[in-house]
Amino acid sequence: MGEMIELEAADGHRLAAWRAVPVGKPRAGLVIVQEAFGLSGYVRSVVEAYAAEGYATVAPALYDRQVRGVALDGHSPAVLAQGRALRAALQWPQVLADVAAALDAVRCGRGVGVVGFCVGGSVAWMAAQSLAVDAAVAYYGRDIVDHLSAPPGCPVMLHFGEHDPLIPLSDVDRVRAAWPGLPLHVYPTGHGFDAVRVAADAQPAALARERTRRFLDDIIG
Repeated sequence: MGEMIELEAADGHRLAAWRAVPVGKPRAGLVIVQEAFGLSGYVRSVVEAYAAEGYATVAPALYDRQVRGVALDGHSPAVLAQGRALRAALQWPQVLADVAAALDAVRCGRGVGVVGFCVGGSVAWMAAQSLAVDAAVAYYGRDIVDHLSAPPGCPVMLHFGEHDPLIPLSDVDRVRAAWPGLPLHVYPTGHGFDAVRVAADAQPAALARERTRRFLDDIIG
């Protein structure tokens, strides 16, 4: 089971994070970057799943600079509106400072990676470009297409949904054209499929999770 801890970013900001550690010595460290709904039950479950795979894992609370304790479960119109408003107010330099603090919290003398979902997928891409990361995996990051000029400093894997209303395939094609050497996978589903909120997402989610595990195992595990 995981637990809530506190991290401190380089600028002095203190933020919460959900942490889970494996039994025995960690194989590597891993930061999970939230989707638009904060440290939801889904995000906490992802942290615990990777800890069960042997990774020291933590998910920083990226909304703590705005509102503390955000954990939005459910997808009612009110919840969606709240998540979108919080996401829109994020400042990338602050977000990356918070992710850097999370990376420091899971460094264990071995490799360290970042896996992000939705807005967290965009953050995982930017972390690969600017932070000391050994591997990054980005799920359906809408902002990646706007941050293609700088090369990633580590191996990166990308996952997108073919029917994602937030990320047109033309954007996916732009990402592929800018960095053709990266493993980029497109699945016959929509946005947020790793959370398996509809039955049709189960198979794409399982395949993407298996590809992610193999990728992390090969590079940092």
